[in-house]
Amino acid sequence: MNLSKMIELANGSGGTLYLMALLLLIALTVIIERSRHLLNMQQAGVELMDQLRQDPQLQTAAAQALLKRHASQPHVRVIQALDQEPAENSRETAAGHLEEALMHEVPLLDRSLWVLDTVITLAPLLGLFGTIVGMFHAFSVLDDVQNGASQVTGGIAEALIATACGLFIAMLGLVFFNWLSTRVRVIVHQLETLKVMLLNRRDALQAPNAVRLKAV
Repeated sequence: MNLSKMIELANGSGGTLYLMALLLLIALTVIIERSRHLLNMQQAGVELMDQLRQDPQLQTAAAQALLKRHASQPHVRVIQALDQEPAENSRETAAGHLEEALMHEVPLLDRSLWVLDTVITLAPLLGLFGTIVGMFHAFSVLDDVQNGASQVTGGIAEALIATACGLFIAMLGLVFFNWLSTRVRVIVHQLETLKVMLLNRRDALQAPNAVRLKAV
C-alpha cells in the first residue's frame, strides 16, 4: 500500500485515521516515558531497601552515594520524612508522618496514565466512527448500476480499516496500561515496606537520630 492510497483511505474515513495516528503517537509517548520512569523508580526502591538492610543507619559512604543518586525518587523523600521526625515523638506519631509523606507521593506515580486510559477508550469509538463515514462513501456509488456492487464491496472493506486501526491501538494501549498499573502497585508496596522497615529500625536502634541523613 503506497502513500497515496493511505491518504485516500484516511480522507475516505472522514479524517479519523489522521486522528488515530495522533492517538497512537500519544499512546507510544506515554508508554515509553512512563515505562522508563517507573522501571527506574522500582530499581531505586530495590537498591535503597537492600542498602537499608545492610546499613540501618544509612551513614556509610555507599549509602550516602545511593541516596544522592536517587534523590529525586519518592523512596528517598520518605526516608527524609523520618529524618525530620523529632526524637521524642512516639512510633505512632512517626508512623503517621511517614504515612502522610507516602500519601503525597502515591498520586504522582500514575501521572499520565489517564491519557493512556483515554486513548484505549477513544480509539475504538473513533475507528467505528471512521467506518460509518466510510460506509456513507461506499454506498454513495450505488447509482452506478454496472460498477456499483463491486465499488460498494471495496468501499466497505476499506471502511473497516478504521475499525481495525482503532482496535489495534486499544489492544496495544490496554496491554501496556495493565503493565504500567502493575509497576505502580509494586512501587506503592515498596514504599509501604520501606515505611515499616524505617520504623522497625528506629525502634531497634533506640535512637531516632541514627537514621538521619547527611545532605544529599
